[in-house]
Amino acid sequence: MAGGTLTAVPVAAPRVDRAAAGWAMGLAPLVGAALGAAAAVVLAASVLAGLPGFLSAVLAVGALALLTRGLHLDGLADLADGLGSGRPAEGALEIMRRSDIGPFGVITLVLVLLLQTAALGAIADSSPAAAAAALVAASATGRLAITWACTPRVPSARPEGLGAFVAGTVPYWGAGAATGAVLSVSALAGLAHGGAFALSCALAAAAGLAAAALLLARALRRTGGITGDTLGALSETATTAALLVTAGAAA
Repeated sequence: MAGGTLTAVPVAAPRVDRAAAGWAMGLAPLVGAALGAAAAVVLAASVLAGLPGFLSAVLAVGALALLTRGLHLDGLADLADGLGSGRPAEGALEIMRRSDIGPFGVITLVLVLLLQTAALGAIADSSPAAAAAALVAASATGRLAITWACTPRVPSARPEGLGAFVAGTVPYWGAGAATGAVLSVSALAGLAHGGAFALSCALAAAAGLAAAALLLARALRRTGGITGDTLGALSETATTAALLVTAGAAA
């Protein structure tokens, strides 16, 4: 269920209920790490082919979008339009439900994708191994933000949809275990560029979670809960923040 929900890979879940949803959202960081590893392969191949760091980063970020069908980016754009509208909860949710994209969504997408590619490109110019590690850490962190958004005290904004199905399904011990795993994996991946960078990758994961927490608090105040779009926006926000921190460390 985690693979089928968070990626474009056609995985058939043998059971789909809230108990399975809790496990799926708890295991979301594992899917994120796998996505980051796949994008890291694209990045490494591009660097080996002689492409500069920025172009390699564009291909890697594009691979992530392709592997997720752009769902997280779509959620980011929808939430930006909803929050940017200034309307009350019902009006904001109605805007988020639409299939089109408004100016706030476009601006947010452009800025986030530029930040991700620029940060990753800067790391790749410093060390392709460090860039690969940053991708794994950031992608895992992005999905860890989803895990925490599905803990018991976070309500759903609607009575239906993905948000309602997964809201409150992940126990705190599960989210805590996932956090420990992500911090460990991030640090281990960062060892490819040295001990200092390993610590930076772990700190980047913490920074990504903090950024997502701020956005979640804002979304809860404005819409009253989470939706599938909110989860996607949290993932992209945490991923971007983690990449920015690792870029600063690599520099």
